[in-house]
Amino acid sequence: MFARKVSMHLKANGAAEFKQKVENEVIPLLRKQAGFLDEITFLYPSGKEVHAYSLWESAEDAEAYNRGAYSEVTKMLASAIEGTSRVQTYEVLNSTLQKSLAAVSA
Repeated sequence: MFARKVSMHLKANGAAEFKQKVENEVIPLLRKQAGFLDEITFLYPSGKEVHAYSLWESAEDAEAYNRGAYSEVTKMLASAIEGTSRVQTYEVLNSTLQKSLAAVSA
């Protein structure tokens, strides 16, 4: 399993708009991507910063998304964020989601 972390600074009072766009636009697009497993988004209590983690079956799936549909996502969220998003990638060492998916497919 592979993870992408995207860190973003929100515009003033942008948290509600960001949440709405993620739920109504971004997640439906992610669900159409090969190898997509899950999206988890964290909002700092200040409401000014967000970290979005997407989980993928493989690094290749995450990279294909990065080369393709990710540019659409940045356009979708442009009105709620300021500055440039920071993307980091990780190999997932442990996840209860991974174990749950294995049990379902068995």
